[in-house]
Amino acid sequence: MCGGGYDLNLFASPPDSNFVCSVCHGVLKRPARLPCSHIFCKKCILRWLARQKTCPCCRKEVKRKKIVPMNKLRKTIGRLEVKCKNADAGCIVTCPLAHRKGHQDSCPFELTACPNEGCTSQVPRGTLAEHRQHCQQGSQQHCPLGCGATLDPAERAPHNCYRELHNAWSACQERRRPLLLSLLRRVRWLHQATSVVRRELAELSNFLEEDTALLEGAPQEEAEAAPEGNVGAEVVGEPRANVPCK
Repeated sequence: MCGGGYDLNLFASPPDSNFVCSVCHGVLKRPARLPCSHIFCKKCILRWLARQKTCPCCRKEVKRKKIVPMNKLRKTIGRLEVKCKNADAGCIVTCPLAHRKGHQDSCPFELTACPNEGCTSQVPRGTLAEHRQHCQQGSQQHCPLGCGATLDPAERAPHNCYRELHNAWSACQERRRPLLLSLLRRVRWLHQATSVVRRELAELSNFLEEDTALLEGAPQEEAEAAPEGNVGAEVVGEPRANVPCK
């Protein structure tokens, strides 16, 4: 009959026979004890009692409300080492039964459905990223010709690399246009400022040359004027001859 216990092959080593359900012959899952002390999987004994009202082992009459859950035994079974359900696919991890679900949620060998709409593939979790890169139903893919465009499924058929590259180049030029105009204005202003500075430097040079010429000519004029002044001084200062008085 269909059982509710854990498959014996799941465990890393054969479990104790006391942990095996007499109905399904699997390891007890959510163990429950009858008044007669026999223990079964909860699911198994409830299915049995739905058809018969006696213990499967001793045939004593059983009332459903007398079934007692065995929580301590459940925890003991939860500590048994089990193999990953993907052991046949290559996973070598073993872990306590109670942690098996946590490992399964991260196991790289666990089959995982491709999330791309329209794709029905199931691939190991560890290769899912690679599968999505090549999945024909991928929501977005890079152009296979290498232009760098990212394409949705509906865009792949009409995609044209030349047009996409031209549009990208045009958009880039439009973004650069304000920067180039600003740079050109600055260059013009710098050219005008340079012209003004050159003109002022030329005027300053002319002024300095004229001033230098004036400074160099002044001592010569003084030197030429000095002898005439001395002669005049001598004439004026020459003593007059004594004229005898009559």
